[in-house]
Amino acid sequence: MTRNIIEVKNLVKIYQDGSEQFRALDKVSLEIREGESVAIIGKSGSGKSTLMHLLAALDKPNEGEIFINGNNIAKMKKRELNKLRNQTFGFVFQQFFMNPKDTVLQNVILPLKIAKISPRKRKETAMKALEAVDLVDKARNKASNLSGGQKQRVCVARAVANSPKIIFADEPTGNLDTTTGDKVEELLFGLNKEKGITLIIVTHDEALAEKCNRQIRLQDGKIISKGEK
Repeated sequence: MTRNIIEVKNLVKIYQDGSEQFRALDKVSLEIREGESVAIIGKSGSGKSTLMHLLAALDKPNEGEIFINGNNIAKMKKRELNKLRNQTFGFVFQQFFMNPKDTVLQNVILPLKIAKISPRKRKETAMKALEAVDLVDKARNKASNLSGGQKQRVCVARAVANSPKIIFADEPTGNLDTTTGDKVEELLFGLNKEKGITLIIVTHDEALAEKCNRQIRLQDGKIISKGEK
């Protein structure tokens, strides 16, 4: 049986706005198996992006525990957390988060540089990642000169450059037209099936969610369904 790569127990996240408190997540527990594709789905304000930020160690819960590969991330030192984010996780966000002044290649190389991979090896690895998303011919282009679809494909290349175990994708096709969105989906699900990378997609798009092995549905900060097909 496939092991759990993520385990979450009784997560609570509260945001404070002056004297007002907003409970974004309320006692959320779940498991995600290695190699699974999972959609976290819900309406705006349901807590889905908050949950992803906690799973990806980009934020801390007020209560509860998160285990990645059996390790409690609350007990990790800052350096260990940075290594986890850079080497175990890959990120594909709707907003791209690229340096527009750098070339496409430089943007993809960044996580490899942080991981202290040798210059020759990181260039070779980054070019392979660009080959996977069919953008080798754009390697020397400035990121600012790319279309939205090309930028998102660069983000996928950057996400996989370090051979992550888990890819977190937040509305990865949200700003794209249907054809381009389909290409990005194909890339992500291809990586999931061919390389066994665990894929976690936050979306409000039912059609995209249905393509995943499983849909975790959130409403008002609570899980209302963890259904499997």
